[in-house]
Amino acid sequence: MKTAGDILSALFDERFMKKAQGYSKLFDSWEDITAKNGIASAAAHSRIKDLNKGILLVEMDHPGWKQILQTKQSKLLNDFRRRFPDLDISGISLMLGSSEPPEKQLDESSPSSVVDEQAAAEDTAVFYVKEPVAGYDAIKDEDFREKLIKLGQTITEKNKR
Repeated sequence: MKTAGDILSALFDERFMKKAQGYSKLFDSWEDITAKNGIASAAAHSRIKDLNKGILLVEMDHPGWKQILQTKQSKLLNDFRRRFPDLDISGISLMLGSSEPPEKQLDESSPSSVVDEQAAAEDTAVFYVKEPVAGYDAIKDEDFREKLIKLGQTITEKNKR
């Protein structure tokens, strides 16, 4: 049986994989960076939604968390810039989102890819894929598989520009 790493290596070239690992580390760093800035509890109520044209889009589930994050916004930005210099992060945009995780917002009648309406209004498309894309079906961890799919879509969109 092939490992997830074997499958990914076969699907993507080394340059793409390096870039994907950088994005993956970025999304995974949110909890650590909020803790470093004294707002660890904010990580449970917010998440990095996207990195678009150098702007890190952070979504939170309540206006109170937005206010707390705004007080630390410049420190968070500096930490992201230091940790991820290759990503050229120039700013952080804070936005309110749904309090439910994306997978709970999808019902059985919805299409397999759903564009978040608020992100679309801001000219930032975010896709949640219910069904695995060909090649990803060997990955058993559903959450990890969905993150890889979204990461691939984000990188593909950014490479088209």
